[in-house]
Amino acid sequence: MRPQDILLPTADGLCCKPGGFHIDPVRPVERALITHGHSDHARAGHGAVLATQETLDMMRLRYGENFAGSTQVISYGEEIRLGEVKVKFHPAGHVLGSAQIAVTCKDTCIVASGDYKDAPDPTCVPFELVPCDVFITEATFGLPVFRHGDASDEVKKLLASVALFPERAHLVGAYSLGKAQRVIALLRKAGYDAPIYLHGAMEKITEYYQSRGIDLGELRPVMGMKKAALAGTITLAPPSATSDIWARRFPDPVTAFASGWMRVRARARQGGVELPLVISDHADWAGLTATIAATGAGEIWVTHGQEDALVHWCKTQGLRARPLDLVGYGEEEESEPPAPGEGEA
Repeated sequence: MRPQDILLPTADGLCCKPGGFHIDPVRPVERALITHGHSDHARAGHGAVLATQETLDMMRLRYGENFAGSTQVISYGEEIRLGEVKVKFHPAGHVLGSAQIAVTCKDTCIVASGDYKDAPDPTCVPFELVPCDVFITEATFGLPVFRHGDASDEVKKLLASVALFPERAHLVGAYSLGKAQRVIALLRKAGYDAPIYLHGAMEKITEYYQSRGIDLGELRPVMGMKKAALAGTITLAPPSATSDIWARRFPDPVTAFASGWMRVRARARQGGVELPLVISDHADWAGLTATIAATGAGEIWVTHGQEDALVHWCKTQGLRARPLDLVGYGEEEESEPPAPGEGEA
């Protein structure tokens, strides 16, 4: 069976007609399979949603109990038949509960990666390589310039700055789902055992991570803290908050941002980031190309980012490749409203 008869890019997202579902649709559909909880992949309003328990829980936290008409939990490695196809979810290593979705029809297997990384992360199940005929890969950092390096080395830079400027607060911009919890876990692994402070928008998701057995040490809400008491501390906040009026509550803050985009110095300067931390929850160029090669897939579909460079690389390796040109995906959006009082100076 031809791959395009199994999965086809549409205006709503990736559509599986023989299975009667969409993967990470950007508009409300009858049945959606969701790879992970970031708001550019997991939207409210679908008739039925199939996802891991953690992804469904994230959607409830962000959108409320009635985010979909019905929900169904699927575990990693579990196989479910939908119409003419079989689907199986495999760990993607992106954030807690993130999954690649393998769709098999007759003798053809297509794996939709969602977002993924092959780097170690103490807060989620590691990426699992899934052999397939067609691999649909993201390309967020699909240019050779992107080499993320070791995240623990970036955390050492943060701790060195804290030691150098004990009179200043360190304010770390990080996405509320996945990145913030990973940074906290890396700080703990590096031996930092002081309380870590959280912006109100991060509290619910971080508490959820802890409820799933992720040890993050002592965490405190920054709300209500006196300015002087925050000297020498580390606070995590959504990226938009670090340049907001909200940041005025901190004593002479050192502004940091944990992102793969911090490899681009101009982007860090443009965002007023004093301490760029190259910590990404996406595969870098080496991770993307190594994963593509290891799947054994003869055909690669590229989406979500720098598609052209990765398509060109695939063709130099003798692989069939094409961009999907799906719209509506990109950097994770901070969709949560500020917690009460958090928008105040």
